[in-house]
Amino acid sequence: MTTAASTPASAASATTTSATSISASVTPASATRTRPRRTPDWRLRFVVLSLIWGFSFLLIKVGTEGYAPFQVTLGRLAFGTAVLAVAMAVKRERLPRGARTWGHLTVAALLLNALPFSLFAYAELTIPSTLAGICNATSPLWGMALSLVALSEDRPTRVRVAGLGLGFLGVLTVLGAWQGFDGLDGRGTALALLASLSYPIGWIYVRRTLAGTGSSALSTTGAQLLLATVQLAVVTPLFTSFPSSFPLVPLLAIAALGALGTGFALLIQYGLVTEVGPTTAQMVTYFIPVIATAAGVLLLGESLSWSTPVGAVIVLAGAALTQVRGKR
Repeated sequence: MTTAASTPASAASATTTSATSISASVTPASATRTRPRRTPDWRLRFVVLSLIWGFSFLLIKVGTEGYAPFQVTLGRLAFGTAVLAVAMAVKRERLPRGARTWGHLTVAALLLNALPFSLFAYAELTIPSTLAGICNATSPLWGMALSLVALSEDRPTRVRVAGLGLGFLGVLTVLGAWQGFDGLDGRGTALALLASLSYPIGWIYVRRTLAGTGSSALSTTGAQLLLATVQLAVVTPLFTSFPSSFPLVPLLAIAALGALGTGFALLIQYGLVTEVGPTTAQMVTYFIPVIATAAGVLLLGESLSWSTPVGAVIVLAGAALTQVRGKR
């Protein structure tokens, strides 16, 4: 769900990725006055974005019921890239230029798209989509921990350190640590947590290398998804065989995951960041695990123990505290 040009809500410590810094190429005010566009209220778009990203984990689960995880990821990236390609064509935007920029985008595509998308797909072979959605909510915690080391300007405060500790206490609650993680698939959970860790690593890399390139958020993200698609197109045939059949429901889930959850959702977020700012847009992160849990329980019949929602609330509370900034 994350790209170099658009920080998803789960960005906490690495709060401003090239998403907001690159999107300096916003339409001038004069052009907006001469050609006003009617768009739905930002609150409605915020709700739609929360629903799309919240249901993404259900769609991954359904997709893996008919296709291999790498195939799910490849389809997701291909459909997402197609949506952004259409948007770029409509707005007449070109891909970024410069070998150095494309080199950095290749790394960003791996860390922010190809790797985490694949890890979540493999994780959901053995863990419920509800747990995957909650693991995704740990990204702000990883992000703060990493930024304290990698970003010298990101100073720790007592409140933020307390949030970090509280968040990881919530993770232990979700996993049922006092029961010795009984009944939990350790491998699948570890893959989901690694996926959530990959996002802040990618954000920090993007912040150091791609901020201020002069390219628009849309063109940068389109290039990044294109590169991630190429990466999966190379890897997938090496580890999977061509499907002997094409189950319709999983295929539709992959198409929705890519077109809506990866392509259309990013376009919505561009508008939100531009209109209400990155801080408000990032609040979507607190709704994603709630929606993912509700979708998994109600539509997939996944079981839910008391520790899962309680731990999720603790995780989100800790993540919120990690975003509290001290007075300058």
